[in-house]
Amino acid sequence: LGLKDHAVFFRKMTELILYEMPKAGYSSILNDFVESNFFVIDGDSLLVTCLCVKSFKWGQNLHFFYLVECYLADLMSNGGQFSIVFFKDAECAYFDFPEFLSLRTALILHLQHNTNIDVQTEFSGCLSQDWKLFLEQHYPYFLIVSEEGLSDLQTYLFNFLIIHSWGMKVNVVLSSGHESDTLRLYAHIMESTERNQTFLKQNETVIQSAYKSLIQHLEERRVLALAPYFERLKWNDMMEEACRTLFLLQHLWPEGSDIRRVLCVTSCSLSLRMYHRILVCCNHLSLQEVEDFCRLHCLCVAFQLHLPLSQRACSRVITSSWIRASDSFLKMNKWCEHFILGNLNILGSWNLDLKHVSDLHDEQLLKNIAFHYEFESTQEPHLNLGNSIKRDYEHLWNFVSQLVKEFDVGKSFPVRTRTQHFLTEKESVIQEISLEKLPSVGFIPMTSAVIDEFVGDMVKDLPILKSDDPVVPSLFPQKTSDELLHWHAQRPLSDDYDRIKCHIDEQSRDPHVLDFLKKSQAYQRFYGKSLESVSTKVISIQTTQQKEDSSGASGEILQYIKPQKVTKKKKKKTIPKEEQSKEQQNDDLVFSIEEEMKNNLHSGIRKLEDYLTSCKSNSAKFGVEMLGLIACFKEWKEHCHGKGKISKDLSIAVQMMKRIHSLLERYPEILETEHHQYIAKCLNCLGFNDLANSLDPTLVTGNDKEKNKGNKYSIGMGPARFQLQYMGHYLIRDERKDPDPRVRDFIPDAWQRELLDVVDKNESAVIVAPTSSGKTYASYYCMEKVLRESDDEVVVYVAPTKAVVSQVAASVQNRFTKRLPAGRTLCGAFTRDYRHNALNSHVLITVPECFEILLLAPHRQKWVKRIRYVIFDEVHYLGREVGVKFWELLLVIIRCPFLIVSAAIDNPDLLTKWLHSVKQYWKWADKIMEEKFISEKQADKCLNFLKDHSYKNQSYEVRLVLCGERYNDLEKHICSVKHDDVHFDHFHPCAALTTDIIEKYGFPPDLTLTPQESIQLYDTMVQVWETWPRAQELCPEEFVLFKNKVVIKKLDVRKYEENLKAELTNWIKNGKVKQVERVLENLSPDSSSSSKDMVNMFPLLVEKLRQMDKLPAIFFLFKNGDVEKRAGSICAFLEKIGTKSHPHTECHHYILDINEELKKVEGIVKVEKKTIKKKQKKPGKLERMLMDRPEYINFLMKLKTVKISEGCTYADVSALHSEITEENGLTLNTALKRVKLTRRGQELTTLAQRGIGYHHSAMYFKEKELVEILFAKGLIRVGTFLSTGVHSVCWFYIVILCCFQMSGRAGRRGQDLLGDVYFFDVPLPKIKRLIASNVPELRGRFPLSITLVLRLMLLASKKDDPEDAKAKVLSVLKHSLLSFKRPRAMETLKLYFLFSLQLLIKEDYLDKKGNPKKFAGLVSYLHGHEPSNLVFVNFLKRGLFHNLCKPDFKGTQQFSQDVMEKLVLVLANLFGRKYIPAKFQNAHLSFSQSKVILADLPEDFKAALHEYNLAVMKDFASFLLTASKSVNMKNEYQLPLSRIKFTGKKCGDSQLVSHLMSCKEGRVAISPFVCLSGNTDVDLLQPETVNQVILRTVGVSGTQAPLLWPWKFDHRGRRMPLNAYALNFYKHNCLTRLGQTNGMHMGQLLRCLKDFAFTIQAISDSLSELCENEHDNVVLAFKQLRQIFYEKLEEI
Repeated sequence: LGLKDHAVFFRKMTELILYEMPKAGYSSILNDFVESNFFVIDGDSLLVTCLCVKSFKWGQNLHFFYLVECYLADLMSNGGQFSIVFFKDAECAYFDFPEFLSLRTALILHLQHNTNIDVQTEFSGCLSQDWKLFLEQHYPYFLIVSEEGLSDLQTYLFNFLIIHSWGMKVNVVLSSGHESDTLRLYAHIMESTERNQTFLKQNETVIQSAYKSLIQHLEERRVLALAPYFERLKWNDMMEEACRTLFLLQHLWPEGSDIRRVLCVTSCSLSLRMYHRILVCCNHLSLQEVEDFCRLHCLCVAFQLHLPLSQRACSRVITSSWIRASDSFLKMNKWCEHFILGNLNILGSWNLDLKHVSDLHDEQLLKNIAFHYEFESTQEPHLNLGNSIKRDYEHLWNFVSQLVKEFDVGKSFPVRTRTQHFLTEKESVIQEISLEKLPSVGFIPMTSAVIDEFVGDMVKDLPILKSDDPVVPSLFPQKTSDELLHWHAQRPLSDDYDRIKCHIDEQSRDPHVLDFLKKSQAYQRFYGKSLESVSTKVISIQTTQQKEDSSGASGEILQYIKPQKVTKKKKKKTIPKEEQSKEQQNDDLVFSIEEEMKNNLHSGIRKLEDYLTSCKSNSAKFGVEMLGLIACFKEWKEHCHGKGKISKDLSIAVQMMKRIHSLLERYPEILETEHHQYIAKCLNCLGFNDLANSLDPTLVTGNDKEKNKGNKYSIGMGPARFQLQYMGHYLIRDERKDPDPRVRDFIPDAWQRELLDVVDKNESAVIVAPTSSGKTYASYYCMEKVLRESDDEVVVYVAPTKAVVSQVAASVQNRFTKRLPAGRTLCGAFTRDYRHNALNSHVLITVPECFEILLLAPHRQKWVKRIRYVIFDEVHYLGREVGVKFWELLLVIIRCPFLIVSAAIDNPDLLTKWLHSVKQYWKWADKIMEEKFISEKQADKCLNFLKDHSYKNQSYEVRLVLCGERYNDLEKHICSVKHDDVHFDHFHPCAALTTDIIEKYGFPPDLTLTPQESIQLYDTMVQVWETWPRAQELCPEEFVLFKNKVVIKKLDVRKYEENLKAELTNWIKNGKVKQVERVLENLSPDSSSSSKDMVNMFPLLVEKLRQMDKLPAIFFLFKNGDVEKRAGSICAFLEKIGTKSHPHTECHHYILDINEELKKVEGIVKVEKKTIKKKQKKPGKLERMLMDRPEYINFLMKLKTVKISEGCTYADVSALHSEITEENGLTLNTALKRVKLTRRGQELTTLAQRGIGYHHSAMYFKEKELVEILFAKGLIRVGTFLSTGVHSVCWFYIVILCCFQMSGRAGRRGQDLLGDVYFFDVPLPKIKRLIASNVPELRGRFPLSITLVLRLMLLASKKDDPEDAKAKVLSVLKHSLLSFKRPRAMETLKLYFLFSLQLLIKEDYLDKKGNPKKFAGLVSYLHGHEPSNLVFVNFLKRGLFHNLCKPDFKGTQQFSQDVMEKLVLVLANLFGRKYIPAKFQNAHLSFSQSKVILADLPEDFKAALHEYNLAVMKDFASFLLTASKSVNMKNEYQLPLSRIKFTGKKCGDSQLVSHLMSCKEGRVAISPFVCLSGNTDVDLLQPETVNQVILRTVGVSGTQAPLLWPWKFDHRGRRMPLNAYALNFYKHNCLTRLGQTNGMHMGQLLRCLKDFAFTIQAISDSLSELCENEHDNVVLAFKQLRQIFYEKLEEI
């Protein structure tokens, strides 16, 4: 079948891709653990994308390569790891564009030879088997591909690549529309969905056929493309001619040469020879004219060889085009260049310098030279070429003449021998640079304390306008609408704190409110107690006397502690009897343990461990340990006499050695000779004769190996190997044994004590420790310290997400209780959804966004001064997209000490040094302010300062506290399906490495091995290299730290691991790379993938883990829907099992208990009903109790009815038994009644009966709390969780994303010595990248924005304490992480600050003293929507909303549907911006595009927006001009990735160069590379080109300008439309239909609509506060819109 036969399929394939485009998410494509995300870039998509950049002109090779390297450098600077793939078939798409064939080849050569990028060129096509194998072996996270090619045929090729990638479960990222900032790279991501994968499977045959026909058609076009230039010569003929030319040149230039010289000489000679052979057509140039053209080409190359980029960037821009004949020869020359470049590999070892392969052609320079010789030079001699250029030109032409044997090409001079013009004649040939240039109106003079101190040194060097300058009035063209005259624009607005809903009136004294608060407080303590088993501490202040008065909802009632009567009691004579009773109980307990060990050793050992945990007496512990050893020894001997003859159960030997370790290490002062002798006897029995002899020299032992031959009790291996291989997680760590009086529950490690010291000294600290290592304890210790010392001071705990807020708040309520004065509460919470006791609490739990609101609000500063400590949890969010906006500002603006907690920071030293510099600033600022106040005459001011600002003995030191090692070992496993069953293969961490990684970077610091893995590594090394010289030295039995050592500790094993790693590294250094590769290969598990549907095998995985006693478990997944589906599939699996099995014996016990509990509850219900009738108690309370009982009874009845056996539930049966019989069902009763009426309550209850739960962000908070409580209690032991937002611990994790954070929760400190991580349905290559990747590195973002500057100036204008406000503002301005130790970046920030001030003055938000004016509060309140907030207020001030919002009839307050829809249209253009790829506009879909693409703004709004953008753009361009003056241009003259420099001494001896390179004006603030395409500073005013032309090292981009263009442009200058989801929802109110037409997922769509509704509400509330006229049309219109929009949301 031919190409036309597949036209229908091509259309079908295109429509599928276009249909998916609105669904493409525009987000950061490189997440926080980016090193784990390997991806692939299609090389031809990269080429096409850069060719079509708006600022690029074809023919400017150097500019093209600059664009390519900028694109790739942005990816690499964000940590991207990728390969670039050029398919062989893709070359066929350029046969109609020969000028791009050579460019494509040059690009491949440049990337291969001048960069470290992996370039793949061996794949024939995207449907080939080798490409499919590559994807299966590497599993890239996504593929970057273009959605549109240079032609329809190339677009089809890209479509095939997209379809095939989806079919291989690889996401697609569109190459156009990328946008980057200092931390992120954003692009459109088109996910591989089930529908897309099905399309490939269903049409596989058609796809193969259509692809073959397309490639065949393209190859046929190659013949047609060659014919006009080479007539009968075919492709192979030209390849032979090119090879012949190269061999001849190699003979003439044996010393080698630069690629520019080589390509110039060979392409010119080959072109001349071919042209001479086929010259027959009269329309072509004559042979002599072609020779002239080749001379011009050689002269152009000579210019390129000698002119630095600084001179070439000043080249004139020739607008003339080539005449048709010249263009024809140029294409022929390009074909020749392609053949030459494609055969360079035949030159072998010839010294060919490919450094400047990026600069092979400069068409603008060639036109310049041609134009000069055709139109400007009328007679010889021409302008002087200069000696160096002349010499090189003659040299090049000389070799051209030597390579052309068929005819004489003439001499090098004269350059032109014929008068034929090569360029078209035009009136205006040379592009004129706009004399208007960019506006530089100067800076409006401003002065304030902040401005003078921050930028005072810079302002004096800038052009400042005088106050009476006539230009100044023209800078303020705007006039406020008459409709706004009655508005109080400067009235302070309520902030988000005031507007966020509070569940109750915090100051109410209503009894019902107080009763509700008591219940709420009780539940919080219950919730916290469920999460952690920590006893409550009663906090009291010893230094001050507590006040008796307590009233109000927020007062002492919430934390009321019943007074305890303290009476002195005399010592009674019965005390010895009580002690005797306790001793008797202890003896009975020890006896029961001893008996249990006799009956069942492992059960008895568990009881023994429990006893050791609770017992305080060392002598008692020692006795029990000896009993355990005796029991193990006896059991081992009996085992060896029985089953051990066939196969020994080494778990008994492990327990025996564990007891020996404990006795020798923990009780050395109690051990006596007989004990040592008995231990030696045990060791001798195990076959460890040398160790036995070291303890008891009197014991007769021989050589281990010889003695063990006859020892039937021997375990058959050396003691060191046994301890490492079988006792790894039992090995003793070097821990401190002395208790710390500050800690009562455990003995803290050294690093934990350091944290306690930090808090005691009021210091700050950066804490980096693995997850579940115990670092959170310092936070609670800090809270306790502040609670004990004051009733007024506040601790702020900043959690990364609101889910963590509720958990921490509950934990605080459970841990502490304190009697507080009126108006104070123990704990408060503040999120964007709710607040509770936020400003009157002792401990505030909040999120960064809300804490920022409080810190920057001028009227909250009195509360801010009460903050004593701030605790930042998970501060690595500073480098993430989620928290980057807030974390940095919070860290620099707080004055008090802080604790920063994180589990994953790659560069904590940098963070600590930066924060130390901030603290030193505050030390200086506090000292200055104190001296200033003290120096004043009025003493009360000094006292006020000391009271407000001086924290108790605050230290300004910042410590870095590191805990480098996990408390428990962590093992990783890969799940696979074999023979319809789930199997687990251990994954050795070293298998994730490659020899390249080890050679370049060494072993990752966080890649640690368990003792078993160290042994495995050693054995593999011995196996691979049999003659390894150090094999004996590093043998476990001979290793210096292990030899003859009874107790091998964890630290010893860690040093052994370090020796093995160092040795493996030395193998690579010593040339043993092959051996290392074999070691890593042997350690890697079998990567064969099963054809089974892994999703359907998921319940089998859970069941397998239950059989292995690996529950509880959390299963992390990526999507909300998958989380619920997996939980449902597990439940269905258990129900299926239940129909085939019968209850176990253990089940009958708790069924009887349920019956008893039911009788109790039913009896209580009867009594309570009678009580209500008799009205003996308050009926209200009992009635509420009666309402709760049925839910609990219903659950018990279900448990009884379904008769769930232990085998058919994953709940801990003993925990369920304890809950029903001992706690009377308190947990179930309390938790279940809260979800009775929620959407998922019934489903979660049903799942809970099976011990299953799920947890994700879309759930109601009560539902999430239910799962967390039941999971902590053991009533749920299988949980499917979304990959973020959970702070629980379990035994193991299924890790899909964020491997470090989630796998860290495997293994519970104090409970588990080993944690397991299982990878299920994750390809092996991805697992390797996850394990080998580094934790994220913190990097600073661009810290300023226009709105932030306005908010800072609002804070600085605070009147009651200006010095405090000034210090905070200056701290934010001076201490960004971006500018830390980077003076150049600080200079840019200062200029941007000045630019922001100028804009705010011109927009009338600030006066010349930096004080706020008019609508500054409204702009500041909408700070999260810049630049839409500025545009909205601009529209409001112009009166556009008053013109729009007019009622239907005079006297009414209702607005028509048309008015409302137009209002939504405007707001959607401002606040509901979601872009769609530009290509979508070409779609011809079944539904109207108007339902997807948002319409333009109304004309008056559009005109106002254009005027606003133009004014801002001019100011921003002026800022760029000023900032460019301080740029180090040396960095601008090199390619950003390869670092190839195009610098050098300017060519001053050439008159021609001076004449041609004479355009220096208007090329100051743009990159010299983009100047080659004729761009000027004026292009900074163009929205589609500003980011492409700006100086790369200036430190800012176009995204920093507060511009809101009606539409956005991609790299090609194509308009990217906006999604009309908000307007369509308002019109049609159908979420399902909206999701289908607008292509958004339901969850995403709902979140966007809620955010849009919240913005409408915020605007409506703000306008109501600013306008004193409640009948104002705009205020009424927004109120009506808010009501309608929320009603529509409630309906869905």
